[in-house]
Amino acid sequence: MAIAHGKKYRESLKQIDKAKRYAPKEAVALAKKTSSAKFDAGVQLHMTLGADPKQADQQVRGTASLPHGLGKTIRVMAFVGGELVRAAKDAGADHIGDDETIAKIEGGWSDFEVAIATPDMMTKVAKLGRVLGRKGLMPNAKSGTVVQPQDIAKAIGEAKRGRVEFRLDRSGAIHAVIGKVSFDEQKLLDNMGAVMEAVMQAKPAAIKGVYVTRASLNANMAPAIRLDIPALTSLKAK
Repeated sequence: MAIAHGKKYRESLKQIDKAKRYAPKEAVALAKKTSSAKFDAGVQLHMTLGADPKQADQQVRGTASLPHGLGKTIRVMAFVGGELVRAAKDAGADHIGDDETIAKIEGGWSDFEVAIATPDMMTKVAKLGRVLGRKGLMPNAKSGTVVQPQDIAKAIGEAKRGRVEFRLDRSGAIHAVIGKVSFDEQKLLDNMGAVMEAVMQAKPAAIKGVYVTRASLNANMAPAIRLDIPALTSLKAK
């Protein structure tokens, strides 16, 4: 059954040439122009990859640190101990995962967006899997949230500024927010470049042939804008 879109959506759709594959800079400008939401909508990048999500050696997963952040406050939980507690607080951690806090989390509390831990704390953190796992908050080395002690300040700083995690879904696609409609075009383009560089670096050796087969950009609740693949994959972080 076809989705019945509203008048604003249909008006936005008229501004997009369905046959065209837009360069990233054009697409960013058009995504801002076609946003009709009454709130400051997020801008999302979607890509279909030439990967088989059923194959373990073709999984694509990683993180990208956005140079201009996500346009929202990110609350960080740091599971650290000893002298790293002060370092984590100085780096901007909103919560420290001490025994009292861990007990609160076991009870269902999770008033934060990112959880970062050092390897020595993972024994304690592991028992929080029931709560953190279903909310996508469980620290994981592959997502860059289990870090060595010397890297804790850097990881917290990047998380506070804005970092996105991406992973291949069951349909063979990945999705990432690159900012808000209120961002100027260059900031969105810079953030897109950071995501693309991370995605390209995350390509598994087992994926042969074309890596990114299809891509689009859109503001929340707005129509998709098809992207020119060669121009997109050549973007770099600024």
